[in-house]
Amino acid sequence: MSEKRSSAGRGNNQLVKRRRSKRRRAIFALGIFFLMIGGGIIYGLQQGAVRISHIKVFGADQSLAEIARTAMRGNYFGIIPRDSTFFFPSSHIRADIIAAYPDVAAVSLFRNGLSGLSIRVDDRAPVAQWCGVTLGATTTPLDTTKCYFFDASGFIYATTSTAQPVNSFAVYEPIITSGEGSTSPEYPIGATLQNADKLPITFDFARQLAIFGSPVSLVVIHDGEVDMYLASGTRVTYMLGDENSVFAELMSARADFNLTDGSVLYLDLRFSGKIYLKKK
Repeated sequence: MSEKRSSAGRGNNQLVKRRRSKRRRAIFALGIFFLMIGGGIIYGLQQGAVRISHIKVFGADQSLAEIARTAMRGNYFGIIPRDSTFFFPSSHIRADIIAAYPDVAAVSLFRNGLSGLSIRVDDRAPVAQWCGVTLGATTTPLDTTKCYFFDASGFIYATTSTAQPVNSFAVYEPIITSGEGSTSPEYPIGATLQNADKLPITFDFARQLAIFGSPVSLVVIHDGEVDMYLASGTRVTYMLGDENSVFAELMSARADFNLTDGSVLYLDLRFSGKIYLKKK
């Protein structure tokens, strides 16, 4: 009886060993299969037919193509080409172009077949010019060549622009620098205006003031207050964010002053429901 049990046990052990051996061979074969597949994919990615060899730039400086080529040099993990049409670093290319050209707002990349790449850029639209942190002792910009264009988000990006800004007035207000030492009040490109989120309604109000007979030439924002200098020489002062109520107060009292001929030195509307006026 014991011999039969011993014989059955040896048979079971041999069966288990054969099963383990088959499993190992199957795993080994599967590993070889995947290695062959992976090797084939890597080999295929190395072929010129699926690597970007020509770049077309639409309506922009052709040097953008070289920025893209630089970003696509080298390999991922030492084996996958960065210029592969399937794996080219699109986000890296966009970031490098915008870093090199601050006047570019957005970059679009398109594949042309399996070996081509197209680049199209959208330029920033200038809203107005920023001319400094504080106005100083003058009510007109001393040197407009030292002013910088900024877009709707308050981002300062250029000293010149081929596009006409939405607003003709100059803006003075503090800026937020990048914190990397590359931006400063002396060289503000890349900085953002401190009150950028409040500027749309502020600029709307500045344009509305023109109905009183004189357009705004300067907008100065400081310490939560706004000074708007009209072309006639009058200054209108109010608290930032109170544009709607201030405009209503001006409309209700417009018969009491003339902003066209420069006879008013300033209108102070910082106190709700009150207008302080000083004539020349």
